[in-house]
Amino acid sequence: MAKKISGIGQKNILLDIDDTLFPSTEFSSLARKNALNAMISLGIDSDYTTLHSKLGSIISRHGSNYQNHFGDLCKELRIRRPGRYVAAAVAAYHDTKTAIQPFPKAPLALMRLKQDGHRLYVATNGDSIKQWDKLIRLRLALFFDDVFVSEELGVQKGEGFYRKILKALGAEAEGCIMVGDREDVDIIPAKAIGMKTVRLLSGKYAKGTSSADQTIKDIGDLPTAVRRL
Repeated sequence: MAKKISGIGQKNILLDIDDTLFPSTEFSSLARKNALNAMISLGIDSDYTTLHSKLGSIISRHGSNYQNHFGDLCKELRIRRPGRYVAAAVAAYHDTKTAIQPFPKAPLALMRLKQDGHRLYVATNGDSIKQWDKLIRLRLALFFDDVFVSEELGVQKGEGFYRKILKALGAEAEGCIMVGDREDVDIIPAKAIGMKTVRLLSGKYAKGTSSADQTIKDIGDLPTAVRRL
């Protein structure tokens, strides 16, 4: 029988990272701006508007977790010796990471969920090292019992992704809740296999209707939303 804490059934709660635990859309925009300005400061033969447009196209083609955004940007500009510009961009991008913070109420929300007896996990797309880097910099890593990343599971978020997590946990779908900001990868596939869902309306995917069992606008409201489930 599942353990009961304060009358609440114990659940496995899976959380996305980007725009769920911290405002990644805002961070990414600032980091890319700083990176492009660093390239300009070293004399790259282009203006900010052109660089920004070309970088946006590269990100659209390869995704935000691609490792060679700035190298590809230099190739498109036909720069013969791109090392200095790529190094400047990468350094500025990583320097921006020192400023990232979780949503203000995220640590308290996670602590309350733990106090209610729930087990917390990360479920995210991306590169394992990059996603762990975020959790460590955000000082949230120790809240989680485990971290599931698409790179390590060998499949992107979808029904197969969540089934692999259920198997790893030895859990039934009805005993799990998925929390994320995206309807397409966080909510729909998790619901399809029988999990409960909570959608956080934040970041670039905040608009539009949701099929989630609960919707919230602030991560601080998550413990209440979980109790309602």
